[in-house]
Amino acid sequence: MNENNSNKPKMNMPRPNLTWLYVIIALVIGFLYITGDEGSASKEVTYTEFQQMVNKGYAGKIVAYDDNSVEMYIKPEHIVDVFKKEAAKVGRSPMVNVQVGSMEALEKFLDQAQTDGNFTGSLRYEKRGNYLSLIFWNVFPLLFLVGIWMFAMRRMGGGGGPGGGNVFSVGKSKAQLFDKGSTKITFKDVAGQAAAKQEVQEIVDFLKQPQKYTELGGKIPKGALLVGPPGTGKTLLAKAVAGEADVPFFSISGSDFVEMFVGVGASRVRDLFRQAKEKAPCIIFIDEIDAVGRARGKNPSMGGNDERENTLNQLLTEMDGFGSNSGVIILAATNRVDILDKALLRAGRFDRQIYVDLPDLNERKEVFGVHLRPLKLDDTVDIDLLARQTPGFSGADIANVCNEAALIAARHSKASVGKPDFLAAIDRIVGGLEKKTKVMTADEKRAIALHEAGHATISWFLEHANPLIKVTIVPRGRALGAAWYLPEERQITTKEQMLDEMCSTLGGRAAEELFIGHISTGAMNDLERVTKQAYGMIAYAGMSEKLPNLCYYNSNEEYMFNKPYSEHTAELIDSEVQKMIGEQYIRAKELLQEHQEGHNQLAELLIEKEVIFAEDVERIFGKRPWSSRSEEIMKAEA
Repeated sequence: MNENNSNKPKMNMPRPNLTWLYVIIALVIGFLYITGDEGSASKEVTYTEFQQMVNKGYAGKIVAYDDNSVEMYIKPEHIVDVFKKEAAKVGRSPMVNVQVGSMEALEKFLDQAQTDGNFTGSLRYEKRGNYLSLIFWNVFPLLFLVGIWMFAMRRMGGGGGPGGGNVFSVGKSKAQLFDKGSTKITFKDVAGQAAAKQEVQEIVDFLKQPQKYTELGGKIPKGALLVGPPGTGKTLLAKAVAGEADVPFFSISGSDFVEMFVGVGASRVRDLFRQAKEKAPCIIFIDEIDAVGRARGKNPSMGGNDERENTLNQLLTEMDGFGSNSGVIILAATNRVDILDKALLRAGRFDRQIYVDLPDLNERKEVFGVHLRPLKLDDTVDIDLLARQTPGFSGADIANVCNEAALIAARHSKASVGKPDFLAAIDRIVGGLEKKTKVMTADEKRAIALHEAGHATISWFLEHANPLIKVTIVPRGRALGAAWYLPEERQITTKEQMLDEMCSTLGGRAAEELFIGHISTGAMNDLERVTKQAYGMIAYAGMSEKLPNLCYYNSNEEYMFNKPYSEHTAELIDSEVQKMIGEQYIRAKELLQEHQEGHNQLAELLIEKEVIFAEDVERIFGKRPWSSRSEEIMKAEA
C-alpha cells in the first residue's frame, strides 16, 4: 500500500491566492446586478406618450419622486406593445421614465384616469436618493480598512527572508547568505591588523581542517567577537574570513532581529540558526551586535516583556544551550563591548575577543598602499610622510583621505594626484574646509596670529611637546587658526609629557594676555581640552600630590549616576585641577616672556604669509635640539 501510494503522481495543486477571492466577489456582484430589479429595461418617453399609455391601460404602478420625475411600471401583458420585445428580454419589472411639469397636474390626470377606469394601479410618492453617495459612505470605510490591512500584511511579510511576501514570513531570518565562492574578499585585501588576522586565520583553519584540532581532544571555538573603534575594518575582516574559509556565510545586522511585534526577534534567531545548521560547516556574522546584546535589566520601565531582552535570551540559548551547533561558528562585531551582557561574553559563546585597534605607523603605510592602487599618482607622493601625518586615523579615514586627494586634484584639472593634494586632503579632514573669503579686521588677524604663534613658540621649547609641522591663520571649519603637530605614537604617557602638552595648549591664551592686554573667546577649545586632561590626570590616573595613586574611574553602568567619591574629595579634585592648570599657565607666560622677540617675529611672519612651516620657525628660534624626527619631517616638507 505504501509503495503504491508513493508511486502515485503528485498533483500540483494551485496555491491559495487573494486574487481568486477578488474574482469571486466581482462575479457575485455582477450576477446580483443582472438578476436584480436594477437589471430590468427602462425607456424615456414624453409626457404625451405617458398620458397615452395610461389611457390605454398599460400602467401597473406609478412612482413619483420629489424632483418631478415619474417611473411607470408596465403590466406584463402590454410589455410587447411598449418595448417591442418579449417579456423575458426586458427583465421582471420594465418601466418608462417621464419628466412632468408639476405634481398637481399629474394628480389631476391620474384622478381622471381612475374615474374613467383606465388606471387601476397604485400611486406612490418617494424622495429621490443619492445612491452613489450612499454606496460610497457605506462601502468606502470597509474598503479603506481592508486596504490598510493588506498593506500592513505586505510590509510585515516583505522582509521575511526567503519566500517572503506574506504575514507568515515575518518571523523568518533576514540574514544574507553568501554561498561558497561568492565572497571574493581575502586576507590580501585587509591591510595591517596582523595580530587580528592571525587570530581569525585560526578560525579558517578550524573550518578547513577540524580533525587536526579534534584529534588532540580540543574543541573548535564557537564564536569570536571583533572589538575595536569605528572604521578599523571589523566587517571587512569578517568578509575576508568567509572568502578564505570558502564556506557558507550568513551576514546580518543586530538591528534586524528587533521588531515592534512581540516574539519576532526570537523567531528570527531560531530561523537563522536552523538555516546555519543545515549549511554547516558555516559562519554566522552579526554586525553591530550591541543593538541586541545590551546588558539585561538596564531598562526597568519595560518590565519582563522587553522584546530586545527576549531576543537576547534566544540568542544565548542558540549559541550555547541544550542543543548542539556543531560546525557553526559565530563572528560578531561591535565598538561598544562595555555595554554587552556578561552572559554573552562568557567562554562557550564568544570564546575569543579579537581587538581590532587603530593602525600604527607601519600598518598605516600598508593601508595607504591598498587605497593608493587605483589612483594616478605622480613622483612627489611619499607614503611614509602620509603615514606619519595621519596618527590616530582609522582605515576608513585613510580611504577618505585618498578619495579627497583625488577629488582635489580633479577640481584643479590635474593629470595626476600629488603630494600637495594629499596634504590639502588631510588638512580638509582634520580641520575642515578652508574659508579664505571669511572677512576679518586687521586687529582680529593680529590677535589670531599672536595666539597661534604662542602655541608654536612654547611647543618649540618644550622637550615633550609634539613636533610642529605648520601654523596657519587661514580659517578652517569653526577654527580661525590652527597649529599642526606630529604627535608621537606612545603606548604609555608620562606625567611630564602631559604637562608639556598642557603648557603648549595654554600658550595661545597666555600670548593674548601678555601681548594684546586682554583675553578673548578664541581659546575656548584650548581651555576645554586642558580641563578634561587635568581632570583625567587627577581623578583617573592618580597624578595628584594630594590624591596620589587613586583612580575614581567607574566602568560599571549600574552605578553611573553615583559619584565614587565624597563631596570633600570632589573639592580636592577641583582645587588640584585649578592648581595644575594655573602652574602650567604661569610656566607658559614665563616662556613667552623669555622668547618675546622671536614670538613677535613669528606673529608678523604669520600675518604676512598666513601659513608658515617648521623651517620658518627654525630660522627664527634655531634648531630644536632634542627632536631628530622633527628634522626629518621638515626635510620631507621642504
